[in-house]
Amino acid sequence: MSDHPTAPVILGDEPGTFPHGVLAERHPAIIRQVREAFPYGPEQHRALDALLAGCTGGTIEPLPADAHDRRHWEAWGMDAYAGRSWYDVPWLWSESWFYRRLLHAVGYFAPGPWQGIDPFRPSKLAELDSPATDEELAALDDLARQPVDERARALLHGSLWGNRADLGFRLSAEGAEETAAVPALVADDSERLWPLLGAPGTGTLCLVADNAGRELVPDLLLIAHLLAHGRVARAVLHVKPYPYYVSDATTADVVDAVRRLTGAEGAAAEYGRGLWAALTDGRLTLRAHPFSCAPLPYADMPDGLRADFAAAALTVVKGDLNYRRLVGDRYWPPTTPFAEVTAYFPGPVAALRTLKSDVITGLTADTEAALVAAEEQRWRTGGTHALVQVRT
Repeated sequence: MSDHPTAPVILGDEPGTFPHGVLAERHPAIIRQVREAFPYGPEQHRALDALLAGCTGGTIEPLPADAHDRRHWEAWGMDAYAGRSWYDVPWLWSESWFYRRLLHAVGYFAPGPWQGIDPFRPSKLAELDSPATDEELAALDDLARQPVDERARALLHGSLWGNRADLGFRLSAEGAEETAAVPALVADDSERLWPLLGAPGTGTLCLVADNAGRELVPDLLLIAHLLAHGRVARAVLHVKPYPYYVSDATTADVVDAVRRLTGAEGAAAEYGRGLWAALTDGRLTLRAHPFSCAPLPYADMPDGLRADFAAAALTVVKGDLNYRRLVGDRYWPPTTPFAEVTAYFPGPVAALRTLKSDVITGLTADTEAALVAAEEQRWRTGGTHALVQVRT
C-alpha cells in the first residue's frame, strides 16, 4: 500500500471531528442501548459502568490473561497501546477495541447464562421485521419482470445503498442521477464489475458483508441472483465471527435474513428458497475468519485469508468499515487513485460503499470540488453519497 506522506492515520483526539464524536458520544450511547436491551445482572452493569468510564476518560487496559483471543489481540497491538488514551491510538483500533471490551462486559465469551447472547440482536431483528422491509421485499415482484441484466444492476444498487435499498430497485432509466449537480454516486465503476465474474458458471464470488438486517438482505439477493442465473458457480460470504459494530452481520444474522425471505411471499420467497438450497449444497458458503474483527487494514491480512481472496474471480467489499480497512483508515487526498491504495489486494476487488466516515479515495478533481462547494464536509459522513470502485 502507498505510504503517502500526506495521508496520516486517523485518530480520535481532535474535538469536533467525526472520529472524536464517535468515541465521546456514540460509544456511551451504545453502552446505554445495550444496558436497556437485556435484563443484565449487577455484574454486567458494573462492567458496563467501568467500560463507560474507561472509554471516555481512562486508558486502554489489556484483556485478562485467560481471554480466549488474547493471543490475537497481542498480535494486533494491544500491549503497544496499553496505558494510552483511547483517543490517542488509531481510530480504527480504538473502535474495534470498544466492541471487544463491550462483549467482555456483558459476558458474551465467558461461561454462564449470557454466553453467546448477541447484545445487539433486538435492534437487528426489529429492523429485519419492520414494515419497511416488507415494502422492499414486495418490490422484488416488479423487479422479476425486468430483463435479467437489468435485475442484476438493480440488485447491485440495492446492495450498495443498504437500508435505502428501495432506491436500488428503481432502474437507471429515470435519469435523475445523470442530471444532478452533485451525483449521489461519487464514483461508479459498476460496468467494470460484471466482466470480472468470468465465464458464466465457473467463477467464485467472495462478498465481504457489512451490516445485518435490511442491509444484509440486498447482499443475499444479489448473491442469489448471480447463482440462479449462472453468473458465478460459487459464492463465499464473509461474516463476523461475533457481534461487532452494533449491526455487523454474523452467521446467525444470515440465517435470520434467509428465513425472513423464505417466510415472505412472491419473488422474495423464491430468492429465499434459492439461498437455502445454495447453503445446503455448498454453492454458498459462510466464512467467519478471526481477522474479520481485527482492528487492522486488510493490507495486514493473514496468509489463509489472502489465499481465499486470491482464488476468487472477484471480491466485493461491502460497507464503510470494510472500505476503511480496504484502503487504510487515513486522511487520503480524495483524488488518491483507488487502484494505488488497493494494489496489495490479492485479486480483483470491488468496493460498494455508502459514505459514512472521512476516508475517501478515487475521486476526480471535479467531483471533489463539486462536493466541497455544495456540502462542505458533510458529504463524507452523512450517508447521502455512495461509490462503486473496482480494481482489476
